[in-house]
Amino acid sequence: MVFDFLGPRRKAVIAMVHIGALPGAPLFDAKGGVNKLIDDAAKDIENLQDNGVHAVMFGNENDRPYRFKAPIESLAAMTAIVTALKPLLKVPFGVNYLWDPAASVAIAGATGASFAREIFTGLFASDMGLWQPSAADAHKLRREVGRPDLKLLYNINAEFASSLDNRPIELRARSAVFSSLADAILVSGPLTGQPAAAADLKKVAETVKDVPVFANTGVNIDNVADVLSVASGVIIGTHFKVDGNTWNAVDPARVKRFMDKVAPLA
Repeated sequence: MVFDFLGPRRKAVIAMVHIGALPGAPLFDAKGGVNKLIDDAAKDIENLQDNGVHAVMFGNENDRPYRFKAPIESLAAMTAIVTALKPLLKVPFGVNYLWDPAASVAIAGATGASFAREIFTGLFASDMGLWQPSAADAHKLRREVGRPDLKLLYNINAEFASSLDNRPIELRARSAVFSSLADAILVSGPLTGQPAAAADLKKVAETVKDVPVFANTGVNIDNVADVLSVASGVIIGTHFKVDGNTWNAVDPARVKRFMDKVAPLA
């Protein structure tokens, strides 16, 4: 079993619902407004759920250039959007606000999400500058919003960044569980849509036994069998999009082909 909220499932596919650029982000479509963001996400949710994904995760992938602290208008808008979309959901959901752990936990707590994903530990040199999150603050906030059941998924090798911690990745993963109370460990590639190194994923999965280990980026129909042979599950966004382009809408045919292949494994 991966998580209680997923039932007895052995392997899990969490699909991204990429919300378009939010108010406060440079790419926000002011003409379309929040209603367009809701409508676009609703179509993606329908195409994901109808084709069998096990859970979805809301993310603000297009709030580029990324920042470490959510502006108040973006935080409010994402909370409103997730709340508006909840009645459509038939599967568990999570939240990830890039790249603000407090925002991710706050939105997840307010909307009733089952999980939140973020960079909660480590020290990184990144496109956005020096990256230094605090797992303790995230856990404190989780308690303050009354959500001890909210699972925190720790992405331990951030996209768009390089770790300044020279310990082997499997030791960083084990340490994040022991010292920082990770509920799951995620292993990523260097950029959105690019796979994690197979050797890194294998080493982490062989070392971390107390919590699930997920492949966080770059999973596709060609590599998913190999990934699930070692990982507890996958988080997938880009491969489900029209033409495999991160910024396109979800392609239901791609989702169905992928989930048909996963079905015997999950």
